[in-house]
Amino acid sequence: MATGRGRPRSTEIDDAVRAAAADALDRDGYAGVVIEEVARRAGVSKTAVYRRWPNRRELTLAVLQDRLGRIDAPETGCTLCDVHEALVLVTEATCSLGAGTLAQLIAEGVDEQLTEVALEPPRRAVHRLLFAARGRGDLRADVDLSLTVDTLIALVFYRLLLGEGAMSSAEIETVVTAVLRGIAADSDALLREYAGHAEHQEA
Repeated sequence: MATGRGRPRSTEIDDAVRAAAADALDRDGYAGVVIEEVARRAGVSKTAVYRRWPNRRELTLAVLQDRLGRIDAPETGCTLCDVHEALVLVTEATCSLGAGTLAQLIAEGVDEQLTEVALEPPRRAVHRLLFAARGRGDLRADVDLSLTVDTLIALVFYRLLLGEGAMSSAEIETVVTAVLRGIAADSDALLREYAGHAEHQEA
């Protein structure tokens, strides 16, 4: 009796198409993701691409998911250090898609898929760090973690979406320091820990 499952999907084709799309985004941003050109660079047919991703939005979201999904925020125990590094990684991963790509995706419509791909991985990474920090006693017990995460992530994406350029590492440090000062159990201790960590890194 037939199983009806058909041929298994080729992961080699998937990888080749994603890589070609990623290269297009790195070179030309969202405008560079042309299915015909991506297929040519991947060495596959247009049909093979469309079978997997019905349009360039879906393909771009797949690349975005790859990059943001790989964000591995550090957990050194230095709260300010870890949150700062996590937001730097989020910024770098998003900027690598090309100028304006995220804004264009949002302009086409904010749906559950875009939210899950673009916003949830950064939110989960920062939330995990803040949850651990609160557990260590670095943050006040009454801190609203979800609101704090939204504040930090929103500031990063605000700059990206308005086209003013991504926040620099120094600017992110300023923002993280200001936010954590307000919710720290002992802000002076948090800053001393960060200063000590920075001196150790430079040594």
